[in-house]
Formats: sequence, structure tokens, C-alpha cells
Amino acid sequence: MSVLARMITKMVLIRFLAILVGVTVFVLTLEVVTYSKEILALENNSVSIITRYILARSPATLSTFLSISLLIAMLLTLTELSYRNETTAIWATGISPFRLVWMLMPIALLVGVLHFLLNDRAVPAIAPVLRDWGVADYGAKQLKVGERDPIWLRSGSDILRAGSANDDSSLLKNVIIFKRNEKGLLSEQIFAEKAEKSQNGWTLTNALVYGKGSEKPLRHASLVYEGNTRPAAAGSRSGDPEEMTISDLQYFIGNAGFGIRPAYVYKTWWHKRLTPIATSIIMIMLCVPLASRFRRGGGLGVLFAAGVGLGFLYFVMDGIMLSLGEMGILLPWLASWAPIMAFGLLASVLLLRTERV
Repeated sequence: MSVLARMITKMVLIRFLAILVGVTVFVLTLEVVTYSKEILALENNSVSIITRYILARSPATLSTFLSISLLIAMLLTLTELSYRNETTAIWATGISPFRLVWMLMPIALLVGVLHFLLNDRAVPAIAPVLRDWGVADYGAKQLKVGERDPIWLRSGSDILRAGSANDDSSLLKNVIIFKRNEKGLLSEQIFAEKAEKSQNGWTLTNALVYGKGSEKPLRHASLVYEGNTRPAAAGSRSGDPEEMTISDLQYFIGNAGFGIRPAYVYKTWWHKRLTPIATSIIMIMLCVPLASRFRRGGGLGVLFAAGVGLGFLYFVMDGIMLSLGEMGILLPWLASWAPIMAFGLLASVLLLRTERV
């Protein structure tokens, strides 16, 4: 890496860390103040729980502000270089905007990998603790699938409910099976003390079968239900795609969402999980051409406003596309990658039109 590349990378990195840490501390402090009574009640008003809560909430908060922090850090660095007329010297050496983007690629990769690890490892690892605490947004979560919560499944037209499950969800207890016909009308209802996964489906123990109308229920000591389904594993796999690892998302996709959500929701988030590195590159590609247009220290306010505006439009479009993918209106891959493709094309056009000096 050249001296210039190291200098600019160091400037961006210092500002990036300062912005990210500052925003994260501010947001978490505001959250702790807002929900202080709920947090302190978790451990009989012990102050130590506040530190644990902040540490638990940090991964998700850092992930939320990672990309925008990189964008602002880039804009601050380029604004400072332009103010001191150092961008004029940079372009005068024959360095093109494309080459400058290439110089900054290591920090884009670093931020992208960090973003991926936070989303795919740190957030899913701490999510069960936050759900158990039930503070702030987690207190309003209605979807809970775990060892102490009912588990709902789908097998074709049939709907299944289990009161509890073992660690790998191969054994279900207090099972109710609602068998429905092609029109969705209830045709048979089965109550079982437990259901154990087998090669042929599920083996029901002490099953009580209710038919249509007022027919007398039939009791079976053992009964095989050939439903082609598996339950979502208890604990970490909660059905909330934001709090899943990429392997958990793949697991839900392969099992049609277990009836908790449609499979396309998990496909959308699976693709979304792969986008952080591309997002970091887009942030840099949007800033560099703007810096080349304000190379003599003028219009710095316009430079900063234009960069923030483009970044804001990107995140708005990203949120809209993600919502459309979750609703099934757009294909999962398109919902996740459309903002990157659109702004990547825009950034490429701006780079191509930038004058090389």
C-alpha cells in the first residue's frame, strides 16, 4: 500500500471509529435512560445489569450505524482534504478516482466483514438473552418459539401445535394436529401426548383422534402421522430472520419456513445477509467522484450535503426493497440486491464522467 493510501485509510478509519462509537454510546445511553426501570427490575435494581444490557445491545446498534458511519467518515476526510487543497495535489499526481477507490478497498472490506460478523454471529448469539429480558422492542415481540413456548408447524394443508420440545426438536409433547381438506376445512383433529420424529414421519403416543361431526373419538396407543415437516429448533431459531445466522436462514428456507413465515421472507434475508461488503464499497464509490468535483476547497457544504443525501436515498431505497421482498412483491434476490445494483451503476457513471487531472 502506498504512503498516500495509508494516509487516507488512516484518516477514514479514525473518523469512522469515532463516529461509530460516539453514535452507539449516545443511542444506548438514551435507551438505558428511557427503559431504566425495566432494566433495573431484571436484577432487583442491581447497577451491574445496566452494563450487561449495554453490552448485549451493542452488536445490533453497531450494525445499524456501521454503513452510515463509513459514509460520513469518508465525507469528512474528503472535505478536510479539499479544504486544505490536498485533493488538488492528489489529482495532480495522476491518480484517478478509480485508483483512489481501489486504494480504499481494504477499509471497505474490513467494514463489510465486520458488518457481516455482527449480523451473522453477534446479534443471533445475544438475541435469546434479550428476548428473555423483554425490554424495549423485545417486550413487544409476539413471535416466540422455544422450549417454553408453543411451536406451530405446517405440513401441506395440516397445521400442528406442540406445547414443548427437546433441544433438537425431535421429540414434541402435548401435540395437536389439525388435519384439513383441500378447501382448508377441518376434517380431523388429533391429540397426542407426544410425537417422536421417525423415518416415516412422526410416531404419536397415546393419540386421540376426533373425526367429523359427533363421531366417537378413537384412541391409539401408537399412531404414525406421515406429515412431511420438521419443527423449528428451539432456542436460537426463533422465526425472526433478523436474529438468525445465515445457516439458520438456510434451514428455514429448506423447510418452507415451518409455517411461521413464508419461505420468501427467509430467502430475502439470506440474500440481504450477503450484502454488507457491497454496501461498504458503494459508500466509498459514491463519495470519491463528489470529491473530484470540489477539488479546490470550494463548495464543501454542497459536497457534504450531496454525499449525505445520496447515502440517505440509498438506505431509504434499501428499506423499501427489503419490505417489498418480505411481502413477496419482489423476488428475494432482487429485493436485496436492487439498491446495490442501482447505486453501483450511479456511482460507476459518476466515476466515468469525472475528469481526470
